[in-house]
Amino acid sequence: MKNTKELLGARIKEIRKIRRLSQYQLSEKVNIDPKHLSRIEVGKSYTSLETLEKIAMALQVEIKDLFEFVDHVTNEEIRENTIRLLNEANEKKLKIIFNFTKGIIYSK
Repeated sequence: MKNTKELLGARIKEIRKIRRLSQYQLSEKVNIDPKHLSRIEVGKSYTSLETLEKIAMALQVEIKDLFEFVDHVTNEEIRENTIRLLNEANEKKLKIIFNFTKGIIYSK
């Protein structure tokens, strides 16, 4: 399982590629060394919140979007987290979630 630093780096790289930017181009926009960006993307280096904000701005996303790791986790991790969230839901929310999920599962 990847740690948060690796997941964050992979997400930055994913969005950078979607935006068709090279590491060099993004590092120029953010004003950091390309080698530092490379280390961030492979999860070998921490970065400051200020740099994360600059990366998000350069990639034209909100900073929270950098932490959307759902495509980078296993099905088992998704199951475990879903069960944890369901256990935290009150009865009213649980019924809404059930109906919503049933609609998705059984839709054609």
